[in-house]
Amino acid sequence: MKHYDPPKKDLWTGRISNKWLYLHEKVHCTPLEEIPEAQKKSIALLGYACDEGVRRNQGRVGAADGPDAIKSSFGKMPNHLGSNVLLHDVGSVVCSNGDMESAQEQLAEAVATLLERKQFPIVLGGGHDMAYGHYNGIKKYLDAKKEGQTIGIINFDAHFDLRKNTEQSNSGTPFYQIVQDCQKEGIDFNYLCLGIRKDANDRHLFETAKDLNVIYVMCETFQPAFLQEITTFINAFTKNVDQVYVTIDLDGFSSAFAPGVSAASPMGFTPHMVLECLKTIITSGKLISLDIAEMNPKYDIDGQTAKLAASLVHHVAHAVSGS
Repeated sequence: MKHYDPPKKDLWTGRISNKWLYLHEKVHCTPLEEIPEAQKKSIALLGYACDEGVRRNQGRVGAADGPDAIKSSFGKMPNHLGSNVLLHDVGSVVCSNGDMESAQEQLAEAVATLLERKQFPIVLGGGHDMAYGHYNGIKKYLDAKKEGQTIGIINFDAHFDLRKNTEQSNSGTPFYQIVQDCQKEGIDFNYLCLGIRKDANDRHLFETAKDLNVIYVMCETFQPAFLQEITTFINAFTKNVDQVYVTIDLDGFSSAFAPGVSAASPMGFTPHMVLECLKTIITSGKLISLDIAEMNPKYDIDGQTAKLAASLVHHVAHAVSGS
């Protein structure tokens, strides 16, 4: 399979209990083409080893190594998943020779395959250009069911990522590309951004967001004091869509928590806020898939960002499986 690497067993190491006390003992390394149709709750970890979009967007490259760093950190964590829950590492989509567009297409195919086989996909990146491929994979799966289901995107991020792709697509354009596709098909673009910063988006991006009726919460409001109001926003948003796709850009967090990203800033949000919001989203019963973007081991400090990403995966995996 082009643009794909199978799972690496040597990533999954840690304490040995022989009792599945740790996630590296629980995981099954299963190539994507061999993933079975789940007969019970099953979670599939898929990497997106690509930072070509970050390079094109003049960011700090290195996020192509993000998926392996997150998996390695996740494997060392305690396993509280029920015995009735399966966990698979299905390898990574890769970007060869700067061909990001083909990597996005491969990601869409992979996500659609996982959903068809009743897996819950958690995609690990990699640049935020992954969002375009991920969304298209969800859409391909839903379109095949011919039920006309709507998708709502919830993005935890400092950036709108609504830059116009007038030259080349990149890590700052995925949601504008989705807008263009929605307009061609005459369907609604449902987009909620949490943690937007004025120092991370120029005025044209705010104008674009307004023109597209994007719902967003500024970073200074994305705080515990306003959690009740934010929960209301999330509930209203999820109520009006059939399925929810969540994407978490690690550069939205303060660099105190996430130094290892492509565009670090001390002015971001906290893990606590994201966890509280994820609780609300998962409770809606509409979360279909999730990804974590912009993990850059090259700039990480003591594996802190990888641990943050792994902890988010740990939280979501246990929450969606009811463990």
